[in-house]
Order: sequence, then C-alpha cells, then structure tokens
Amino acid sequence: MSVIRNPYFSIPVVLFSINQVFEKVFGVFIPWIHAYLDDLLAIPVILGITLQIYQWIHPLRQNFRFKKEHVFVAFLYVSIVFEGFLPWYSNLYVRDFWDIVCYAFGSLVFYFKINR
Repeated sequence: MSVIRNPYFSIPVVLFSINQVFEKVFGVFIPWIHAYLDDLLAIPVILGITLQIYQWIHPLRQNFRFKKEHVFVAFLYVSIVFEGFLPWYSNLYVRDFWDIVCYAFGSLVFYFKINR
C-alpha cells in the first residue's frame, strides 16, 4: 500500500494540519493537545513523507522499507535536537521527558503500521 493511502499516515497528517490551523490561525491552544499532539505525530509524518519519497525514487519502489535501526536513529535525532539542543540554545523550546515518550510511541506506530 502506498504511504499516502495508509490511514496511519494520512490521519496524523490531517490531525497535525488541523491543530496547526487552530493554533496559528485562530489562536486556539488546548493544553494537552498543544503540548503533546505535534510530538506524537512528528515521527509518523516525517518518516512517512520520507518513506513515500524513497518509494518513488528507489529501485525497490513499493517494497522499500526502513530498517528498525533507521527508525531508531530518527527517534534519537528528533529527541536530541528538540529535547536537548534546542532548549539549551533557545528559550523558545522547553525540555520535556513526555515529548520523548511521544516520539517513541510515534516511532513504534510508524514502524509497525506505516513502514509495511
């Protein structure tokens, strides 16, 4: 199945988009959603887009998949950048353990539901 047609990818993309419109356009911030929804959806959206592009250009096409090591490195990278480096570098970012838990859960969703 194409990544774009996979509901485990398309639903997070729609939820992320709706949340961004509510926050950026209407100024509506629902506390728990504002704090954790983007973090929960980040890995499925980032790696889902990346996987779809790879499937378009790689010789394996629809059979191309990320290895678990690739997904783990993406999880580590996002966690270190957004929960380590950016909070140290700028006051606009806040270090939060639960964000890392959201990245981990999103990584599992991507690996088992989208990356197939």
